[in-house]
Parts: sequence; C-alpha cells; structure tokens
Amino acid sequence: MRQIELNRMKTILIIEDDIMIQNALGELLRVSGYQVFQSCNGMEGVEKFKKNKVDLILLDIMMPEKDGFDVCREVREMSQVPIIILTALDEEDAEVKCFDLKADDYIVKPYSVRVVLKRIEAIFRRANVGNQQEEDCLVYENLKLDLASRTVYVNGKEVFLTRIEFDIVKYLIRNQGKVCTRYELLSEVWECEYCTGEREVNFHIMNLRKKGIQGIQTVRGIGYKIGK
Repeated sequence: MRQIELNRMKTILIIEDDIMIQNALGELLRVSGYQVFQSCNGMEGVEKFKKNKVDLILLDIMMPEKDGFDVCREVREMSQVPIIILTALDEEDAEVKCFDLKADDYIVKPYSVRVVLKRIEAIFRRANVGNQQEEDCLVYENLKLDLASRTVYVNGKEVFLTRIEFDIVKYLIRNQGKVCTRYELLSEVWECEYCTGEREVNFHIMNLRKKGIQGIQTVRGIGYKIGK
C-alpha cells in the first residue's frame, strides 16, 4: 500500500503499437498506483504528450506513422521528461541512437515487468531525492555539477546530460579514486537489483566522453573510476 501512496500522482504515457503489451503494461502500472495514458502509434503519442501532464514515457521504436526515434526527438525539443525505450531491437546502433536522442533508459524485449517497474521506481525515487537538501555542487578539475538544478558545466560551459549520465558522473565524483564496477553502477545509479545490462553502462560512459566529460578512466575487466 505504501508504494501505491507514493506513486499515485505520477502519470505515465505508454506509446506502443502492440495492443497486448500496451494493455498489460497499462494494467500493471495502474495496479501499482500510477495514472496511465496509452497510445498505439507515435503521432497519437506525441499529441497525448502535448495535451496531458506526463511524468514519464514508455516508448516503443518500431511503430506506424511515426517511429520511436522521431517521437523521442520531438519530445526532447519540448521537455526533459524521462523516456524509457522498450523495444525488440537488440542492436547496438539502435541503442546508441536512442541515447544520442537523450533517452534515459533502454530495455530489450522480452523483458521482465519487475525490471520495468524497478526502473520506473528508481527514476521517481531520484526525483524525490533531488528535492531534498544536499550539497550545492560537486567539482572535479574542469567539471562542475550543480546538484540543485542538475546542471553540468565543463570549463564553465553548460553541457546537457541525461538523468542517468548526470547520476553516473555524480556517483563517480563522490567516490573519487575508487574503482566502481559496472554492477555497482547499475545497482547504485539505476537502483535496480535485477539489472544485468552491463553494456548499458559502457554506452553511457561513451556518451559522456563524447560530450566532453574527461577524467573517467576505464579499469579493464572491472569498471570505471575518476581520480587517482
């Protein structure tokens, strides 16, 4: 009951052309205490997003009229609402493209509904933690993280990071000099004990480096660290 009370005001938009999957997810989320909107194609999904207050989007890629890549691109022009990709495309290029379009997470079908729920809970939990009092900023060499506004600066210039990218950098800086395993990052940043997609960590680190976030060292066979 406590979980339902915490989540009852959150709204999730499902954009998925498979009606069985769409309805199954919708029912599961409603039972878990979320308000849910559903859409069968990308064009309709974008319109529903514009007309309703949405806290998170579950988005398929392969859809009629407008695919998930275009939906993600359009939503990002309007909002930084968290986007979780749910797709049958188990391809590296598709995954990288979604992260380049600033999606927050990528889950391949068939997936465990427990994993989907845990990922959603983790996103909302971090949002709540972000509203609590904590230190104003973290600084490492030319990198500054404003924790209150979740803004990142490299050499004084603002750089856009997704929610997960921001939390990875924050965790590494707070653990300077320590080697953080990929499993540890999945557990602490994604906050999901059922996560097994260590490859996701690699993609986010790659994207951080492309955005100019320097100083993240790869410790072969183990994980990543910042600092000596």
